Formats: sequence, C-alpha cells, structure tokens
Amino acid sequence: MSRSFTREETRRLASILADTAQAEVMPRFRNLPEGAVRGKTSARDLVTDADEAAERMISARLAKLYPGAVLIGEEASTRNPALLNMLVDADLAFLIDPIDGTRNYVAGLPLFGMMIAACHRGDVIAGVIYDPVSRDSALAVRGEGAWMEYENGKQAPLAVASPAPPEDMDGLISTGALPEPLRSTVNGNLSKLGSTASLRCAAHEYRMLAAGHCHIALYNQLTAWDHAAGWLLHREAGGYAARFDGSPYKPTHRSGGLLYAPDAGSWHAAQKALMGEDFVASES
Repeated sequence: MSRSFTREETRRLASILADTAQAEVMPRFRNLPEGAVRGKTSARDLVTDADEAAERMISARLAKLYPGAVLIGEEASTRNPALLNMLVDADLAFLIDPIDGTRNYVAGLPLFGMMIAACHRGDVIAGVIYDPVSRDSALAVRGEGAWMEYENGKQAPLAVASPAPPEDMDGLISTGALPEPLRSTVNGNLSKLGSTASLRCAAHEYRMLAAGHCHIALYNQLTAWDHAAGWLLHREAGGYAARFDGSPYKPTHRSGGLLYAPDAGSWHAAQKALMGEDFVASES
C-alpha cells in the first residue's frame, strides 16, 4: 500500500467531526422541526436535516484539506449510488456517515455517532468514530493501533475482549436484514450465547467491541460508511473479522455479511454456534 495516513491526520478527521457535531448535529438534537425527518428506502431508513447539513460540512472540510480526494457520503450515495464504484481505484477516498443511528437521534435517544474512514484503492487506512454526546473519539490507523481520545486530550489504547466460549459471549446482533432461512437459523441459536443486544447504532457497537465490552457482532447489510471505520477500529484493537463464509472484508463488498470476534478461534466457534455446522456461503 503506497498511501498511508498518520495519527495526526486521523486526529484532524476527529476534529472535523467534533466541529460538525457542535455546528450542525447537537443544535438539532431533540429540536427537529416538522418536516425535518424523511424516509428513504423504508419507514425505518430515515434521513434528517441534520444528516444532510452535517454531510455537507464534513465534505467541504475534507475537500479543502484533500483536494481531489473522492468523497463518498451516505446521503450523497443514496442520491447517486455510482459514487461507491469510485472506491476501488481512488488513491484517497473518504467514507462519511454524518449520523449513524439516525432512528435513535430522531427518537431523542443519545446513542448515535459520526464516522469517517479514509481508504486507499479500496483498503481502509484510517478511521474515526465520534460520539457527539460524550465528545470523545475512537480512532485507528492501519498498522498503528486503535485508541480513545477524550475531550480533555487524554488518550487510552483500545483492546478487544479476551476469547470466550459461545456460552460466555456477549453479542451485538440484529437479525432483521438476514435472508431466510439464515435469519430463522440465527434467531433459533441466539440462546447459545451468553447475551445478545442491538443498539440500533453501529458506531457505538463498534466502540464497545473495540473496547472489549462485548465479544462478537453480526451484520448483514454492508453499506461501506457503516462498517469501514469500525472494521479497522476492531482490527487494530486486536480483533478478528470475516464475512460469513470466512473470506476477508473490504469496504467494496456489499454482501456476504460480517461476523466479528476476539480471535480466529472465537470467530469459528461463534459462526458454528449461530449458523450451524451445515451453513454454506450461498445462504449469505
């Protein structure tokens, strides 16, 4: 990989998210006027004035810092899906999720985040997940680890949970997007884990995973802006992830699911427990 990203550059991405949160996201939180919330692909897939304003500000700041970089925002990609095709060949591209957990944001629940991933020719090289409520960031640089950075400047390294057998695993799992018969299989096997939950916010789920507060997570929809930053955060915190068939993840993938665990052994144990010994990749 010829293009790299420094820790200082990654901290600059976090500053962009923090500034945007203060200017566009938090002033609208629990203060959205009538007409400021709209459905996209379904009644559960929402966009707000805050999402759109935040994406515009983040994109403008990135364009100024990195002229010529490809900017792929969630809302822009909804209007123009072809943007994602530019990820493969771009020397530098940014995946932007202006508000992850929009349903929580609309509900007034303080459990949402903001994400940026920097990519080089389809590979994730840096990522940031910012919490606008607590005003802290989880950051990762490929090959250089993952860490938390707090508003007061304090930093702390991130590390995934220790491996555990399935019956002792805490999982962050939402099965609504899984196709049948895999959905019924996974739902029927959830009791094999120690506990399961869904935060309706990948940003916070990835932060929990990377900090060792749960063992596994399962996702089926692979929208790049939802997963690229979190995937790198988890990897740099020492974790192991793969698509349901065991193949490596890239942000260019749009199907095949994703399963996260502390290490390869835990991954295989979780995959077997949730999907069964007879699972084949065609089901994903």
